Amino acid sequence: QVQLVESGGGLVQPGGSLRLSCATSGIDFSSVPMKWYRQAPEKQRELVATITSGGTTNYADSVKGRFTISRDNTKNTVSLQMNRLKPEDTAVYYCYVQWLVPYWGKGTLVTVSS
Repeated sequence: QVQLVESGGGLVQPGGSLRLSCATSGIDFSSVPMKWYRQAPEKQRELVATITSGGTTNYADSVKGRFTISRDNTKNTVSLQMNRLKPEDTAVYYCYVQWLVPYWGKGTLVTVSS
């Protein structure tokens, strides 16, 4: 059974930092790309960052230079370090993997507000 469990969300002031983590099980973690998506209120879900099995990363233009995706194949986890957060980063952040079919975590809420 595939499970993706996000953690690390919360309330942070503009300019602050948060680190999200996604613990996975039921997949051959080291062999698959992992992604982070986010969905802001009344907006469509958007792709934030991708990391391939080989560690190559890709980012949405809106977060490039501020967010860093990483993976730990020994712990089957993927993380998203978010720095210099802005109010427009407020969203529910989801972990995603394609393992025969798409799997999503339940999400973790990030609120950037003073």
